[in-house]
Order: sequence, then structure tokens, then C-alpha cells
Amino acid sequence: QVQLVESGGGLVQAGGSLRLSCEVSGSFFSINSMKWYRQAPEKQRELVAAITSSGVTNYADAYADAVKGRFTISRDNTKNTAYLQMNSLKPEDTAVYRCNAVIEVRRGLSQSYWGQGTQVTVSS
Repeated sequence: QVQLVESGGGLVQAGGSLRLSCEVSGSFFSINSMKWYRQAPEKQRELVAAITSSGVTNYADAYADAVKGRFTISRDNTKNTAYLQMNSLKPEDTAVYRCNAVIEVRRGLSQSYWGQGTQVTVSS
């Protein structure tokens, strides 16, 4: 059983910062890509940030345009954890943030997993 456990959401004033964490637990062989998504009410789910298995983020679509320069995705493979550092938060960043990971549960078998979601609310 593989689980993604998220933490770090909360209520913050505009201009403030939060750091989200996503820890993978259970039995698996390796973790491939990891991504953060968000969904606000009456809006489609959007990709916020993505990171490769080796930690590469300097490609064109690694970050959504709306968060470039403010958010940073990173990972610590020794802890099976991805992070999303969010700075200069705006009210329009308010959403449920979910972590996604493509995980090799065994050699030759990869599956997509989702965290439970964590609420980020940015007040004006």
C-alpha cells in the first residue's frame, strides 16, 4: 500500500509564505516524477509545478506561468518527500493543493498516486 501524505497548508495573509510537504510511504521500488496540482472552486485543476526523478526543474513547462518566480518545487529522495515553497502568496493562489507521483511499485510496474489534498487560503 503506497500513500502520499501532505502537510503544510493553512491560512496566510497576502504576501506571506507557506511550504507544503508530500511524503511517500509504503512499499515501492522508486519514485519517478512528482508534481503539485491545485484546484480552486469552479476552476479546472491545473498543474502548478513538476520535478523529475533527478530533481530537474529548468524546463519550459516546469511551472505554471501564474507562479513563476514565486513558487519553488524541490525533492529530497533520502526522505521520499517533495516540497513546494510558496512565497509572495496572492488571494488567487487559494485552492486545494494535491501532490501527485508516478511510482514504480515494483520493477516494470508504475502507477500514479495522489495525496489527499491540503487547503491553502490566502486572505487579502
